[in-house]
Order: sequence, then structure tokens, then C-alpha cells
Amino acid sequence: MRRVSGAERARAPRRETNVGCPLTLAFPRVILLLMDHDQRFKTLIREFFSEFLILFFARWTAYLDASAAEWLDKEIFSNPPDGPLHVLDLVARVPIRQEDGDDNPTEAKPSLVLIHIEIESPDRTTIIKPRLPSYYRHLRDTYKLPVLPIVVFLKVGLEGIGADCVVEEVCGLEVNRFQYLYVGLPGLNALEYLQGENWLGVALTALMSIPREQIEQFGAEALRRLASAPLTEQQRYLLDDCVYAYLPLDEAGKSKLEQILQTETYVEVRAMNQTIFEKGIEKGIEKGIEKGRREGIEKGRREGHMELVCSLIEKRFSPVSAVLLDHLEQLPLDELKRLALSIGSADSLVGLGLPEA
Repeated sequence: MRRVSGAERARAPRRETNVGCPLTLAFPRVILLLMDHDQRFKTLIREFFSEFLILFFARWTAYLDASAAEWLDKEIFSNPPDGPLHVLDLVARVPIRQEDGDDNPTEAKPSLVLIHIEIESPDRTTIIKPRLPSYYRHLRDTYKLPVLPIVVFLKVGLEGIGADCVVEEVCGLEVNRFQYLYVGLPGLNALEYLQGENWLGVALTALMSIPREQIEQFGAEALRRLASAPLTEQQRYLLDDCVYAYLPLDEAGKSKLEQILQTETYVEVRAMNQTIFEKGIEKGIEKGIEKGRREGIEKGRREGHMELVCSLIEKRFSPVSAVLLDHLEQLPLDELKRLALSIGSADSLVGLGLPEA
């Protein structure tokens, strides 16, 4: 399949047909739990929502005010109280831009739209596609607003950027056609996005099509561009984390990347690696070692994460109270790491599961 650029408009929907008579759609009794990759991408998209839409769906961006997006509760309770619980990845309520001279008192037009984004890591599309119509109906019925569905495929390229559809037929009769937008990251040319000015796109090149022999060089160049980009500390951390997490490197490749980053060209990357995250960890390690404890390094890492989380909370919300500090001190290291990734896109301390006081 031909790769398409991010600037091209979505292609005509492809057809997927379910044939049967009668037709029944059934979902297993499961809870769809979020995985690390989902959390990483949810945080990225919430932080860079406007950039995400401009990067992949510019045609629709002209109609939407993504800067005023309101993120909604994402749980779906199907057939309550005993039905399965499905958790949607991201749902935003976004204002629709009203064009000048477009006011028509005889025609009521919606002023808001829901954007529903699903992040898929499996290497096939057959898992998510049958669920999308059900998700759409739930959101449409619950919020009484039009819904724009989008799927981000991490391991399926398809045609790069486009529109797809799910068609239901009963005894040869088409009874329903559901369409959605998608971006298949492996189907995009990494070089095009690496050279662009959309910083989210630069980071996501780690998941795009890269010649195998150039993977390390592409990764180093992405990190170099992000190091000099006009980003906040939190934004730079999130994008760097994306590159390191998703660049397809084995141990030899990681070693080669590290060697590249030690050259003069990437001195700025090495400097930026001394982020508040690493400084906090190093400071905590030093404290532990100074105390002469055998567990000093491990405790130091935890103290470093504590300092990072407290610093991010103070920057985004307010000074850390004694109550909140006591709560943080009870959290395991993995939870502190999760908080560090989530604070930048959170609306409140309560939304992070933390006490307000």
C-alpha cells in the first residue's frame, strides 16, 4: 500500500463486510484495562491535542477549536448493572468554529462535537473495528452530540492516514455503514515528519517507517531537534520519553545510539538529558549514599522521583501541602513514575487520585 503524507486528505473508506442472517454483535464480559503504551499516548495527545489534529487531520482542524477541548469521563457501562465495562481511551468535547455569515435561524447547527480517540497497539485492526459502532452509539446517545471517531494504530500502517468503515449486511442487504478516521503510524514516512515543525510529529517518527540501517541516526536526530525546540520542561520530557520508548532498537542498537549521542553534533541532547527528572534522581541517590545505607541507591531513586513529582505539582497546581506530601510518601515507586507522566495533562489533583488539601 502506498504511503501518504500528513498533509493529504483522508482517502475514501475501505469496505469491511460482515455477512450473516440474522446478524448478532456480541462482546465478551471483560474490562479493557489501560496499558503503559496507552497511558503514554493518552498523556501525549492530551498535552499536544491541537498538534495531533493539525499533524494528521488538518482538514477537520479548520472546523474545530481544539484549544478549548474539555476531556470527559471515558467509562462505558454496557447493559448495566451486570454487563461488561468498556473503558474508552480519550473523549474530548470540542467547540465547532462558527463561520462568519453562516448564521441561519431556520437551521439549528451543533456548536460542539465529541472527538473519540482509541489507541491500538495490536498488529491487526480486527479487535477494535467491531467495537467502534457500539462506542459511537453510546457517546451519541449519552451526550446528544455528533461524534468524530479516530483510531491511532501503533503497529498497523494501512495507508498511513485515511478513513475506514465497518459495513453490516444481513442476507446481502447493507443495513449499516460506520466510518472513522485513522492514522497508521508505521505507514508514514518518518523522514517527512522528522524534518517538520510539529514537535509531536518529530517524536512519533520512532513509530513510523525508518530504513533499518538508519534507525539509530533517526532517533538521535529526533532527540537533537527536540532539544532545541520551544517546549516546556514537561513537554520535552514527554516527547523524549516517546522517542526512547518506541524507537525499535535491540541492545546493540541502543549502544550505537548512545555512541552517536556522544559525538559533538549532539552535545545539546546530552545537556538536555540533565532534566529535572534526572537531576532529582541524582540528588536522591546522593542523599542515600551520604547516609551510608546499603539501600541508598534504591531509596535515592525514590527520593528523586518524589522531588520530581512535587516540583511538577507545584508548577501546575499549587505548593505541596503536608497532607499531600504524606500521601505521596506512601506511594510505591511505580505510582510516582505514573504521576510524573500524568501531571502535565491533568485538570486537578483529584483527577490524579490525590488529595486536594
